[in-house]
Amino acid sequence: MYQQYFKRALDLGFVILSLPVTLPAVLLTALLLLIIQKGNVFFKQVRPGQHGKFFTIYKFKTMRDACAPDGTLLPDAERLTQIGQLVRRYSLDELPQLWNVLKGDLSLVGPRPLLPEYLPLYSPEQAKRHQVKPGITGWAQINGRNAITWEQKFNYDVWYAENQSFFLDLKILARTFVKLWKPTDIQAPGSATAERFTGTLPHAS
Repeated sequence: MYQQYFKRALDLGFVILSLPVTLPAVLLTALLLLIIQKGNVFFKQVRPGQHGKFFTIYKFKTMRDACAPDGTLLPDAERLTQIGQLVRRYSLDELPQLWNVLKGDLSLVGPRPLLPEYLPLYSPEQAKRHQVKPGITGWAQINGRNAITWEQKFNYDVWYAENQSFFLDLKILARTFVKLWKPTDIQAPGSATAERFTGTLPHAS
């Protein structure tokens, strides 16, 4: 079993050693969003982490708080700003999550932390993804990200939870950096972001 203190050491070592690169990127992204979008540049939301424990995740804000006449938020595609689209394309919106890694809420590698309302929708097998700490990137992210189905994502997440290792994390990080230079699979087909998970239909017997 992958010892947690080795994983924690990898997380802290990476965040600290990468500061000369990530800190200027954070400051520049925040400045651009402040100038172009105006207002608060950060987005925060409660997400379930390991064993379903809730924490607050931080990201750069890439959407406007635009609402329809009835007060409900407009679809993501209509709220996503041009600068926000660029920030998301290169995953710069994820940079503030390095703070979550320092705090211990997140790991660098693990299943992505999803919305709390998804918790009762998981099958018992899919719920195994919460046996490990969530991450900024993961096995599902380098194997299709938003271009694959939720069921495929969860299969990758559970496989990672059952097979995590130091060298697997290094492999995922290396492939993540390759994808940052050649961004793909950012959007679900026909959608500006990932589609919402509505549950897995039981297979017919």
